[in-house]
Amino acid sequence: MSNYQVLLYYKYTTIDDPELFAKQHLAFCNEIGLKGRILVAKEGINGTVSGTTEATALYVAHMHADSRFHDMVFKIDETDKHAFKKMHVRPRTEIVSLHLDHDVNPLEITGNYMEPEEFREALKDPDTVILDARNDYEFDLGHFRGAVRPDIKAFRDLPEWVEENREQLDGKKIVTYCTGGIRCEKFSGWLKTAGFDDVSQLHGGIATYGKNENTKGDLWDGMMYVFDERISVPINQVEHRIVGRDHFDGTPCERYINCANPYCNKQILASVENDEKYMHSCSHACRVHPENLYVKQNHLSKEDLEARLAAIGETLTETIR
Repeated sequence: MSNYQVLLYYKYTTIDDPELFAKQHLAFCNEIGLKGRILVAKEGINGTVSGTTEATALYVAHMHADSRFHDMVFKIDETDKHAFKKMHVRPRTEIVSLHLDHDVNPLEITGNYMEPEEFREALKDPDTVILDARNDYEFDLGHFRGAVRPDIKAFRDLPEWVEENREQLDGKKIVTYCTGGIRCEKFSGWLKTAGFDDVSQLHGGIATYGKNENTKGDLWDGMMYVFDERISVPINQVEHRIVGRDHFDGTPCERYINCANPYCNKQILASVENDEKYMHSCSHACRVHPENLYVKQNHLSKEDLEARLAAIGETLTETIR
């Protein structure tokens, strides 16, 4: 039986003093034993925390007792341990980093909310563009069937991608989605200011769609990427299709690792076998990098490294300290 929970939540509301709020909120979270990551700005709060069921219940009650967050929706996952190592509450200028020249206030302008059942029908509509508002590595692990994949590494790059690909979107009905809904609140509002008229968003994001008793995550393929130690969670309760592909051989894969070159740290999908074979590194340049953590942690000598490289058809071209 799971005795821990992960809470995913956000709220666009006014927080007059984010720095003071963050300091006091961190103290409270530590007091009740939560771990996680919370961003606080004048525009609101955005968080993911984990804790025992008792601690998370205390947290939800505490937040709902505050008039600013009385109706805040918490998306809850059951788990058997903490999903974070530490607790961070940080003041920011934005709770999602879109970095617009002219900021969008979702309380004033945002896309129409589309509930899971309606969204599932939109997925089947050939005249509707389903636009993933997440990063490319999130999409590559899992996405809605037929969704458009923006080629972006960070959310702030999405408006530029839209402008460069307007021909795909102009005159179309656009429905956007993200993990829990927070990115779409602001992004769908920006789409409307950018001249797109028919804009909707999946209310509550992928997380809500997956738990809806009617949709049961139908038409979602793969796993949903999450920004904690779980890395991914299942969404589709009807069937499971693997869409991720191993970085090294292209076979089906849903296991993310970070490149062992600390100056790269790229996330790649890799099986346990290929992870070891290619020394936890995304490329030859990273395998031979002087600071490669795999080489250091496994105490590989120059001769050891040369032998490992030879086994995959590579040679040592840079000096390894």
